[in-house]
Amino acid sequence: MRISQLEGRRVALWGWGREGRAAWRAIRAQAPALPLTLFCNEAEAAEAAALGDGLLATRTLADAEALSAFDVVVKSPGISPYRPEALAAAARGTRFIGGTALWFAAHPGARTVCVTGTKGKSTTTSLLAHLLRAGGHRTALAGNIGLPLLEVPEAAADGQAPEFWAIELSSYQTGDVAASGVRPEVAVVLNLFPEHLDWHGSEQRYIDDKLALVTAAKPRTAVLNAADPRLAALELPDSRITWFNREDGWHLRGDALYRGDAFVFDTAAVPLPGRHNRGNLCAVLAAIEALGVDAAPLAPAALDFRPLPHRLQWLGERDGIAWINDSISTTPHASLAALDCHRGQRVAILLGGHDRGLGWSDFAARMRGEAPAAVLTMGGNGPRIHALLEPLAAEGCFALEAAVDLADAVARARRLLGDDGVVLLSPGAPSFGAYRDYTERGRHFAALAGFDPDAISTIPGLGIL
Repeated sequence: MRISQLEGRRVALWGWGREGRAAWRAIRAQAPALPLTLFCNEAEAAEAAALGDGLLATRTLADAEALSAFDVVVKSPGISPYRPEALAAAARGTRFIGGTALWFAAHPGARTVCVTGTKGKSTTTSLLAHLLRAGGHRTALAGNIGLPLLEVPEAAADGQAPEFWAIELSSYQTGDVAASGVRPEVAVVLNLFPEHLDWHGSEQRYIDDKLALVTAAKPRTAVLNAADPRLAALELPDSRITWFNREDGWHLRGDALYRGDAFVFDTAAVPLPGRHNRGNLCAVLAAIEALGVDAAPLAPAALDFRPLPHRLQWLGERDGIAWINDSISTTPHASLAALDCHRGQRVAILLGGHDRGLGWSDFAARMRGEAPAAVLTMGGNGPRIHALLEPLAAEGCFALEAAVDLADAVARARRLLGDDGVVLLSPGAPSFGAYRDYTERGRHFAALAGFDPDAISTIPGLGIL
């Protein structure tokens, strides 16, 4: 559905975060006389009222009856369509779409590379844009990475439109691409692990929603990770499949990058923490090839890549302790990957946050033979993690302490490590409740460690370059 097709319909916005505000601006730019209703909280209603839009009404109760009064509800990504009130309204004929669907419907000819996966999608999307730009290709970097698609202008300041669009999509947005009716040129799926079960309702629905980018959106080329069992079993009759992490395509042998049997270069110096991130370089190169661009000459440009904040981010050293900010870590698997990056070092890992019901038994099993020096638990699921790890701590595998909050966890980690080691914030859980988002949590961690939060928080390269 295009924005022009909203004319004459009863339209509401649901959510007033950055995506919601972007949707309002985009709709207003094309449909200035269209009455809109915004469902939001009281503070957001006051903010919206200050805009002076006489055709924007606000409501603070978004129940099934209220939502059912509209033909179309433009929903922010964080609001689940599986909520009872949304399902009830949909059953009565209300159509729920997101800003991603509106953008794709308006850009049927755009050369898009969509990237999703449980972990690594932001770094992969950013690296994709970096390499394409290194090859002289005007590229837009947008989406879930921090810049809603509806906020990106049609062209850069010099009037030139992007040749390619590097777009990160969360599991909340992949269905929107399919709903738009526009096929992406390339879609990349990196990996699949259970996450966001509170939004999706079950692990299977999370997987189905994530895979909608390749199963329902039907990209012309699907770039898939051959090392992921679920992805390796996929059959996509409507798309050409290109595999990475397979010996006949882009893959790593140790730190050496290969295209089939051809050695390309040594990735050891690439500033991507963890072998899993260097493995995602293979996904980027496969996607570039799918666009018809020669990828091999661009691969060494990865050496100049600037890592993203809050993703295994090395903040610096203070009094013999190195500080690593992996605040974006929201699954136990991500915390294990973070520990793998610092194997052999004295690590105090800070675990816990909002409890979404994910299991920590696999994490605990790994702790018996690959334990850090100390584990500090915190947050809503901290007690559950602590109870699971307590028997191992009693065996002397590692020190285990329960912290009241992040500040307390940092103080305890300092004391346990003394003047030698690594304090690793890789909580394996969302920040909801204690913080607005993982960025705010990472900034607070940086401040507690003695670093400037503003200096460590910028995402480079957003927009059209």
